[in-house]
Amino acid sequence: MSYFSQAKFLTSAPDIAHLDPFDGGEIAFAGRSNAGKSSALNKLTRQKTLARTSKTPGRTQLINLFELDETRRLVDLPGYGYAKVPLAMKQKWQKSLGEYLQKRDCLKGLVVLMDIRHPLKDLDQDLVYWAVNANLPVLILLTKADKLKAGKRKSQLLMVREACIAFNGDVTVHVFSSLNGLGLPETEKKISEWLDIPRPNSES
Repeated sequence: MSYFSQAKFLTSAPDIAHLDPFDGGEIAFAGRSNAGKSSALNKLTRQKTLARTSKTPGRTQLINLFELDETRRLVDLPGYGYAKVPLAMKQKWQKSLGEYLQKRDCLKGLVVLMDIRHPLKDLDQDLVYWAVNANLPVLILLTKADKLKAGKRKSQLLMVREACIAFNGDVTVHVFSSLNGLGLPETEKKISEWLDIPRPNSES
C-alpha cells in the first residue's frame, strides 16, 4: 500500500492568516485551474474523492490541507489563470496563493501542474521563477499525458525540460496521467524525498 493512501482531509482556509503554524513539512500543488490538479492529488493518494474535482475549472477556491501524518501534509492551492470567473474572485484566489507561497515557512517543495498540450504559460513560469528565487525545489508535472501519442509526449517532455534549464534552479519535469498512472512512481519518489518519507524497501 502506498504511504500516500493514508492522506485525509484536514482543513480548508481562505488565506494563510487562517492557517496555524506547522512544525512539519508541506508539499504544495499549484497549477492553472484546468490543469487537472485535484485529479492528480486523487491519483497520488489512491482516493477518488479526496480532492474535489469538477468539469468546471476553478473549483478549488480555498487552500485545502491533507494530512499524511503528524509531520507531513499535502496542500491543494487555489487554481490560477482561468478567465471565466469574476475578476475580483480571481484576484482574491491569486492573493491567497501568493501569500501561502511567500510566507509559509514549512513549505518543502512545490508541484506545478501544466497541461502537456499547453505548458509554460506566463503564470506557470512566474510561479517557477518565484520558487527558484526562494530556493524551493520544483516538480513540474505535464498532466493529461494520455491525450498524446508516445512520440508527441516525449517531444513535449524534452522541450519543457530544455526550456526549464533557463530557470537555473532545482526543477524536475515528468509527464503525468491521472487516468493511467503514467509518471506516478516518479512523482511519489520526488515527494518522498522532499518530505523524508521512508521508501517501502528501506529499513525504518
